[in-house]
Amino acid sequence: MKSVVCVIACAILVTGCASIARGTSEEVVINAEPADARITTTLGHSCKTSPCTVKVSRKKTFTVHAAKEGYKPGQVFVDTKMSGKGAAGLAGNLLVGGVIGVGVDAVSGATLDHDPNPVTIRLVPVEDPGESTNIGKPPAAQAEPAPTS
Repeated sequence: MKSVVCVIACAILVTGCASIARGTSEEVVINAEPADARITTTLGHSCKTSPCTVKVSRKKTFTVHAAKEGYKPGQVFVDTKMSGKGAAGLAGNLLVGGVIGVGVDAVSGATLDHDPNPVTIRLVPVEDPGESTNIGKPPAAQAEPAPTS
């Protein structure tokens, strides 16, 4: 009976190798150009300067928005994907026989990484309505009248 209890205790201790080694959240670095653009995420984070770092559950996907007066707003979708380190933790569970650990890692998202990380958003200046958009371009050719006979 003691050996059964010991085996169960050991199985519980090794469950969730990726959850223990990597954690269930990740820091995502966000860069915006220009650096003083206002940064927000669909998860409720906000930053006043770039770069900034937000801590996010490994399972959560989200969108980063950047805005600054005089620039067109920009956004980047941040997805999740299985990482090499997360896969190694998952494999560790399989080798040790921690089927419970595989489930824990899968449910917690510990095997995932955010992509892209770091996030980079380059804002494009809004064109001044007083400026010509044809700078450096020749004027459009005018059609010549058809010859008359």
